[in-house]
Amino acid sequence: MNILEIKNLCKVYGSGETRVDALKDVTFDVEQGEFVAIVGPSGSGKSTLMHILGGVDVPTSGIVNIAGTDIGKLDETKLAIFRRRNIGLIYQFYNLIPILNVEENMTLPILLDGKKPDKKLLDDIVEKLGMKDRLAHLPNQLSGGQQQRVSIGRALMNHPALLLADEPTGNLDSENSKEIISLLRKFNKENNQTVIIITHDERIALSADRVITIEDGCITRDSKKAGVKAE
Repeated sequence: MNILEIKNLCKVYGSGETRVDALKDVTFDVEQGEFVAIVGPSGSGKSTLMHILGGVDVPTSGIVNIAGTDIGKLDETKLAIFRRRNIGLIYQFYNLIPILNVEENMTLPILLDGKKPDKKLLDDIVEKLGMKDRLAHLPNQLSGGQQQRVSIGRALMNHPALLLADEPTGNLDSENSKEIISLLRKFNKENNQTVIIITHDERIALSADRVITIEDGCITRDSKKAGVKAE
């Protein structure tokens, strides 16, 4: 089953001599449970694509269908609600709230949605992240790797249709990078969580089941490892 369908996606910035075609007629699907890496050089359009998939930017034309919803047809308020409930975002610089502790940062999206956090889910995520003894700590009391674990937990608290990670290891050393990718893999395999990573790290790309390469706003390659099939 396709959890994401992108059709003829275009994004244009400016006009005339300042016009930039960031994305040009991009089309691809992602199945439930896939682990996908999107790679490309600086300025290729991969970050623009991530912003559109995350609902923080809108396409000039084309369709972005996530979990059966064409997000291009949603107004600003409905898009914000859809994003909060269906898309988990992980950033390079964590984006944690400094005055909130680990548990508060992880459950913030649920509270903003006016819901009560699922204690069983929280406990399960915390256990898998290895953060059980850090719940009362503030972000500045954590290492970079631990802060990124918290951001992963926050992104997973709403059972997102898509987990989007924008250079999630870009601010980490090699050891912490390996651990973060291993954790994302763990949630991907054990929870059938669909994961899409934007990265320039070749090691991350090689660990993915599927690699989509973007150059000059166009998909130039879409390769899947032999024998890999989404569950």
